[in-house]
Amino acid sequence: MPHDAFWAWSIILPATAGVLIRPFRLPEAIWALLGAAALVLFGFLTWREALTGVEKGVDVYLFLIGMMLIAELARLEGLFDYLAALAVEHSHGSPQRLFLLIYIVGTLVTVLLSNDATAIVLTPAVYAATRAAGAKPLPYLFVCAFIANAASFVLPISNPANLVVFGSRMPHLTEWLRQFALPSIAAIVLTYVVLRLTQHRALKEETIARKVPHPKLSRGGKLTAIGIVAIGIVLVTASALDKQLGLPTFICGVVTTALVLLLSRQSPMPVLKHVSWSVLPLVGGLFVMVEALVKTGVIGHLSALLHEAVGQSAPKAAWSVGIATALATNIANNLPVGLVAGSIVSADHLPVSVVSAILIGVDLGPNLSITGSLATILWLVALRREKIEVGAWPFLKLGLLVTPPALIAALAAAIR
Repeated sequence: MPHDAFWAWSIILPATAGVLIRPFRLPEAIWALLGAAALVLFGFLTWREALTGVEKGVDVYLFLIGMMLIAELARLEGLFDYLAALAVEHSHGSPQRLFLLIYIVGTLVTVLLSNDATAIVLTPAVYAATRAAGAKPLPYLFVCAFIANAASFVLPISNPANLVVFGSRMPHLTEWLRQFALPSIAAIVLTYVVLRLTQHRALKEETIARKVPHPKLSRGGKLTAIGIVAIGIVLVTASALDKQLGLPTFICGVVTTALVLLLSRQSPMPVLKHVSWSVLPLVGGLFVMVEALVKTGVIGHLSALLHEAVGQSAPKAAWSVGIATALATNIANNLPVGLVAGSIVSADHLPVSVVSAILIGVDLGPNLSITGSLATILWLVALRREKIEVGAWPFLKLGLLVTPPALIAALAAAIR
C-alpha cells in the first residue's frame, strides 16, 4: 500500500503543479486530465473507478454551470459595470469611501454568486470604473481578490469548495449559519481592516473624480438583477430544506439566462462562448486524482491521524487541522485540498468544530498566496487581460499581513 501511494503521489503532484504553474501555457484542465489519465493507464485506478470519481462531482458541475451562466449574463448585460460605476458615484471623490463601497459590493457578489464570480466579472468592472475615476486600480483590485475568499463561507452557495467539502452531507441552512455566521463576520471585518491599513498610503496619496460615465442599465441588466435575487431566494430555500444545491443552481441559471435572452431577443452564443467551460474537466480530473488517494490508502491514513488527534483533544485538533489545511491550500490549491478534506470528513464522524475548522482553512486559507484558490487564479487571469501583473512575492507579502488575523479570528469563533 505505501508503495502504491508513493507512485500515485508521483503522478498527482506533477499534475497539480501543472494546474498551478501552467507549463507551456497549456490550460489548467489539460494537466488535471493528464494526471487522471496517467493514474488509469498505470493501473492505480480502473476506468470504472475513475468514472466513479468523476460522478462524485456531479453536484459541483451543475452548481458551476448555473453560476457561470448567470455571472456571464450579468457581465454581458453590464450589471457589474453599473454596480462599479455606482460605487464610484457614491464615493463622492473619497478613495477611502470607494474602497469600502467596492468591498461591500464584492462581499454581496461573493455571498450570492460565489467567489469565482467576484474574480471573473467584478474584477474587470472595478478596473474600468477606477480607471475612469482617475484612480490607481491595484488597491481596489486587491479588494476583489481578498473578499472573494474571505466571504466565501457565509452561505453554502458562496464557494464551490463548500460543496466539495460537504457533498451530500451539506448542513441544514440554520445549522450552517449557526456554525459559520460569526466566523464569516470575523473574517470579513478583519480582512477589511488589515487590507485597508495596508493600502492606507496608496489611498491617501490620490484623488478621484466625483463622477464617471454612468452606464445605463439595460432591460436585460434589470432582468438579470431580478434573476440573481430570485436565484438567491431559491438556493437559500433549497439549503433550508436540506437539498443539494447543484441541480437548483443549474436550473435557475439556465432558466434565468434563457428568459433574459428571449425577452431581449439575443442569441445565446455570446454567453455560451465566454463561459469558462474548461473549469468542468479541471474539477473532474481533480476528483479522479482524489479517488486514487482513497484507493491507495492515503485518505484512510490521514483520517486515522485526525481521529487520533480528536481523541486526545478536539479543540487542539480543530486548531491544528484548520491551520494545516489553510497552509496546504497555498501549496496544492484549495480545490484538491478541499476534495481530500471532503473525503476525510465523509469517512469519519468528526466534531462540528473540527469540520468547521477544515472548511475555514479551505475557504479562507488561500488568501495567503496567488496559487491558493481557483478564484485567485481567475483574478490573476482577469488582471493579465488588462495588462496588470501581480507577482507571487508581492501578493505573498500582502497575504502574510491580511490572512493570519482573519484566519485566527474565524477559527476562534468556530472552535469557541
